[in-house]
Amino acid sequence: MCMKLAGVVVLYNPDQKVINNINSYIDELDTLYLVDNSSADNSTLFTHEKVEYIPLQKNTGIAHALNVGAKKAIDHNFHYLLTMDQDSMFEKDALKNMKSIIDADEEKDQVGIYSPFHKTAISEPVPEELFTSPLVVMTSGNIINLDIYKCVEGFKEWMFIDCVDFEYGLNVRKHGYTIKQINTVFLDHELGDYEIKHIFNKKIFCDNHSALRRYYIVRNSFYLYDMYHNDYPDYCQAVVKQAKQSFFYATVFEKHGFKKLIYMIRGYRDYRRGKMGEYGK
Repeated sequence: MCMKLAGVVVLYNPDQKVINNINSYIDELDTLYLVDNSSADNSTLFTHEKVEYIPLQKNTGIAHALNVGAKKAIDHNFHYLLTMDQDSMFEKDALKNMKSIIDADEEKDQVGIYSPFHKTAISEPVPEELFTSPLVVMTSGNIINLDIYKCVEGFKEWMFIDCVDFEYGLNVRKHGYTIKQINTVFLDHELGDYEIKHIFNKKIFCDNHSALRRYYIVRNSFYLYDMYHNDYPDYCQAVVKQAKQSFFYATVFEKHGFKKLIYMIRGYRDYRRGKMGEYGK
């Protein structure tokens, strides 16, 4: 019996490309919740009969928007939810195949997250195994078990944007469940305004996040370390190391470097003060 599957997409100032992305997978869903963090009403863009448009009328953060969609799905008796970024699309028949693989998996009750293989500009080679088990995965393209979602108490809204997906994955694992990446299912995922710099024969990946995103990345990386370093020390040390390196790389190699430095300092300051939630609130 094929799974009933709801989906949630977190919208922010969507355009026609977002509609095209949604059209790549909506036929495999029973319902799609479009949770809109834009200040404008974009309801007229989305007319598909499976869509339920939910305007939040301001940017409430990705974690809150995902929780809105998850709670809607639970209220409508779904046990699985597809979580999508608006800038991602599945390859042809990929979500259909993903559902079939999950249905056939005898271990599915212990799997908190099924993730596709993310095809990006910097992807590693595709593993030969059907399943691999990464420690964490990005949000987009995941099918999450909503019973396990309730067990881990959802996405942490105080994080607002960055590290939300990584925290959720670590939380799922800490509760004794697992993550499975399905390596025959591909999701095309945009990385935004990225650049690769070559300095002294070393590749430096510059994602060119905004200064505000840099604030959240630094602040939440240190919080992530505090929450999970006893359980996953190597990963958490790597996260903090990367956050520290960003003070140099983002300042020197990215656009608006000085502004980003100021926001990163504020992120670390607010972490030290125990401040959570939206910046400036």
